[in-house]
Amino acid sequence: MKISILAAAAALTAGACSAQAANIEFWYGNTGVVEKAIQDQCSAFNAAQSEHHITCVGQGSYEVSMQKAIAAFRANNHPVLIQFFDAGTLDLMLSDAVVPVQEELPEVKWDNYIAGARAYYETSGGALFAQPYNASTLLFYTNKTELEKAGITKTPETWEEIIEAARKLKASGHECPFTTDGDTWRVLEQFSARHGLPIASKHNGYDGLDAEYVFNTTFTAKHLQNLIDWRKEGLVKLNADTKAGNFTAAFNTGECAMMENSSGSYTASAKAFEGKYELTVGMAPMYEGYERHNTFVGGASIYIMKGHDKAEVEGAKAFLDFLRRPEQQMFLTAATGYVPVTNDVMDAIAKSGEANSPKYATAAVGIESMNQPRTSDTRGIRLGFYVQFRQVFMEETQKAFAGQETMQAALDNAKKRGDELLRRFEQTYKGVKMQ
Repeated sequence: MKISILAAAAALTAGACSAQAANIEFWYGNTGVVEKAIQDQCSAFNAAQSEHHITCVGQGSYEVSMQKAIAAFRANNHPVLIQFFDAGTLDLMLSDAVVPVQEELPEVKWDNYIAGARAYYETSGGALFAQPYNASTLLFYTNKTELEKAGITKTPETWEEIIEAARKLKASGHECPFTTDGDTWRVLEQFSARHGLPIASKHNGYDGLDAEYVFNTTFTAKHLQNLIDWRKEGLVKLNADTKAGNFTAAFNTGECAMMENSSGSYTASAKAFEGKYELTVGMAPMYEGYERHNTFVGGASIYIMKGHDKAEVEGAKAFLDFLRRPEQQMFLTAATGYVPVTNDVMDAIAKSGEANSPKYATAAVGIESMNQPRTSDTRGIRLGFYVQFRQVFMEETQKAFAGQETMQAALDNAKKRGDELLRRFEQTYKGVKMQ
C-alpha cells in the first residue's frame, strides 16, 4: 500500500470540528527535508477539511523559534501552536505560556504513545504537557561496503568492537574510521541515558529545581577521554578533522565509515548512499559490562499556547488529531527518518506491505532503542536554562579536544558553569511548583 499524504488526509472529515472556522498559526524550527515534510502535512490538513485553515511558519531553528514564541506571547501576538525541542521543556513548562495538551484533549488515548516518547514531556503526574511530533533518537550508522573491504563482516555493536573495527579500517588505508561532532546531545545526553548514568542530581531535575550537575563524576568522563585518545590514534574524527568539515557530510560522501547520529539524518544518508554504498543502521553502541537502557527522545513536540479563543483552540486540536494519525506518522518517518510516536504505527507499517522498505528503516530500531529498560535517571532532562548549558558544555569540551585543557578539567568547568545556570533558574522561579 503506497501512502499518499493527500489521499490519507481526505479521510479526516469524520473528526472535523463543528466550531466556528478559524485561521491558526503553527511555528516550527526545522529546515531542509523536515521543513518540506511539515509544509506538506500542513497543506494536506487544509485540503482535507474546510473548517480550519492552518498557516505553518518556519523560524529557521529550534532556538530562534523558542525565543520568538516567548517574545510574541509577552506581546500578545503569539501563535496557537508551537513546536519546541527537547532542551526547552522545563522553560516551557514554567513559562505560564502553554497549557498541557492532555488537558485540552482529555478524550485522546494518550497511553497509546510509546513510553520513550512520553517520559520527556510528562508532568510529575504522568500527563503529557506537549504532543510528541518529530521524534528522533541516537542511532549507529555504518558504511557496510567500506567495512567489508577492510575484512569486517559483522556490524560492531559495542564501543570495543567499534574501535577494533576502526583499527582494521585504518590498517587497510581508510582515513576516517569513525566520526562524531562531540555534540552535547550525542556524547553526554544519549550516552548517559543508554548507560543508565545521571547527568544531574534529583534524577536529572525531575525531583526539584535544586538539582546539581554530576556528569563530571560518571563514566561519561571516561568515554570523552577515550574519544580524545582515539582521535590521537587516528580512529575518530570530529567535524574540523574531516575533508567535508562536517561529520554527517563526511559519512554521507563515504569519507568516514561509521558515525553516531540522529535517526533524523537517515533519509539524507540513504539518498547519498544510493547506488554507491550499502548502509546499516542500528542502536547506538554500549560499553561492555553495562546494561542497555533507553535512549532519550530527541527532536521536538507541539505545545498549545494560552490566550486564544475557542475557535482557534478547536482548530489546533483538529491539527494535532491529524498529525497523530498513523498514516501521517508513516509519512513523516518515510520523508525524514524521524521515529513514530504511537504504538499503533508499527502495525500500520506491517499492514502496508512495505515493512521492509528502507524508508521505514529507523522506525522499529528507533522505537526499540527508546523503549529499553528505564530508570529514574533516564526519563529525560528537566533542567533550567538547558539550552544555554548545551552551549557551555560544547565550549568547554572543545577546549579539551583542542588540547587547551584536560577533559576532566573541561567537564569540571562545565559542571561549575552549569550549576551557576541552575541556581539562576531556581531563583527566577523561586516558589513555583514543578509540573
